[in-house]
Amino acid sequence: MKLSTKGRYGVTAMFDLAVRYGQGPISIKEISDRQGISEPYLEQLFSSLRKSGLVTSIRGAQGGYILARHPKDITVGEVIRVLEGPIAPTDCVLEEDPVLCKKSDICVTREIWAEIRDSISKVIDNITLLDMVEKYKQKLSNDAYMFYI
Repeated sequence: MKLSTKGRYGVTAMFDLAVRYGQGPISIKEISDRQGISEPYLEQLFSSLRKSGLVTSIRGAQGGYILARHPKDITVGEVIRVLEGPIAPTDCVLEEDPVLCKKSDICVTREIWAEIRDSISKVIDNITLLDMVEKYKQKLSNDAYMFYI
């Protein structure tokens, strides 16, 4: 399984907002410049993120986007599901309204697909944006420490 750029870039953009949480609105241009993601593509992603209630847009000259909730309250799983859709390697194990075939009651592979879905969900639903920010800060301090040795 592979995430599309929607999921990868969306998590990256949300991380960018989380690092700057509480500093006011962040423009698409600023995120684009820092993360190397095109502005038009970010606008598409933020449209979906705004509709889902994960970000809020602020209009005006000093406008931009802010997280709608504290970074500790937004998981990577939420972001990925908004941008990529349900987490499932096959339609028969969709989180909502699975498409079942006539063999689903005895299908061994369906159990494997469900385990894969559950494992991925467990990981992404237990990582918050705040966790990512803390790891980032730790990496910065480790790199700074190594630099001065």
